[in-house]
Amino acid sequence: MNAYYRYLNSLVNKNKQEFGNYENINWINLWNTDELEATKQKLIRASGGHTLFKGTKPYVNQISDGCKICGAGNWSCLFITGKCNANCFYCPSSQKQDEPPESQGITFHTPAAYAEYINYFGFKGVSFSGGEPLLVKDRVMQYLKAIRSLCDPEIYTWMYTNGILSDEKVFRELADNGLNEIRFDIGATNYNLKGIKKAKGLIPNITVEIPAIPEEKERLMKLLPEMINAGVTNLNLHQLRLTHHNADKLLKHEYTYIPAERPIVLESELAALEIMAYAKEAKLPIGINYCSFYFKYRFQKAGYRKILANKLKHPDDFITEKGFLRKRNGTAVNYEGLTLYDENKPKAAIETDNLVLKHKTYGVHRSLAKRVDVDDRDQIAITDLLTGSKENIPERTDLFDLWQYEFIEKGLREY
Repeated sequence: MNAYYRYLNSLVNKNKQEFGNYENINWINLWNTDELEATKQKLIRASGGHTLFKGTKPYVNQISDGCKICGAGNWSCLFITGKCNANCFYCPSSQKQDEPPESQGITFHTPAAYAEYINYFGFKGVSFSGGEPLLVKDRVMQYLKAIRSLCDPEIYTWMYTNGILSDEKVFRELADNGLNEIRFDIGATNYNLKGIKKAKGLIPNITVEIPAIPEEKERLMKLLPEMINAGVTNLNLHQLRLTHHNADKLLKHEYTYIPAERPIVLESELAALEIMAYAKEAKLPIGINYCSFYFKYRFQKAGYRKILANKLKHPDDFITEKGFLRKRNGTAVNYEGLTLYDENKPKAAIETDNLVLKHKTYGVHRSLAKRVDVDDRDQIAITDLLTGSKENIPERTDLFDLWQYEFIEKGLREY
């Protein structure tokens, strides 16, 4: 077994250990997946075969500008509140408390501090999420106004909402203050489009962003023409994933779970691809993309690491495609990561500093993510990997360890 498959096997063990308290998890049978993989590839071809971001985001027609910025790693998501007024069975977080606005674990108690952060690191897109942002609509407006008055006017902004509190007056004010896009989770409202219709003609771009729920696949297909008439230009379909917050509810459904870096739902992926293939065949004028777990796990994490690294690295640091800082010292290759904190030095940090801006002071910490000891007698193989192909996954364990911290894995994994 080569290094890559040993890694995948370690994910199986990790997932099963982490969720060992749940006896009713239907894990995929890894020895009987050829037919499922063939079905997936057939659906991707039927939807046109178009993918972005190293094959992790299949799409039909187009994706929104916000999704492009996200994939390029230039997006900051501000969780404006932790509280939500819906009770979706698939929600991966608790969403019970109204907490201060935060992004990547950093709190922003004032709009000016957040705008300063956006400017310093050069983000090209900002989104407001939660919880439910419309529960704190005045707070959203304050932070949006700060972005528009203090940051680059070309920054693309969007807001997520379940639509329960949809209000034309609020949508008009958001539009007047420069909100470019609004994204509705209609799964929270039993696929009701009333809230979307209140945004039509006010906010320039309207998107539906929901998990691909296998039981709702046919319903969503039939709803597509009505969504288009309501002003929806894009449909983003996420893959369901299992967390400790949603396990009790999600496991009541008869889903099959794939061990990955987090447990993900097989049927959710197939449902998303079936909806895309249907829209392609019906020639519907709507952009649909499958926002796979692999896209989010690989590109969103790497994007944020690179945002920090490009601004805070040392002059002699090399930034890998995955956003780690590489240092080579004889037979050892060290990969370090940068983290921004509100608080003081964590125990794992090997180096700490402060970033002092006008409105907020941050802790900046470098931590060792991975040390790879390589065979010094095989310098050619090491150099070829570090300077050569990003696509070929090495079979040797030491070279695979290097590859994992250098490059972003391509494609949706085979079942």
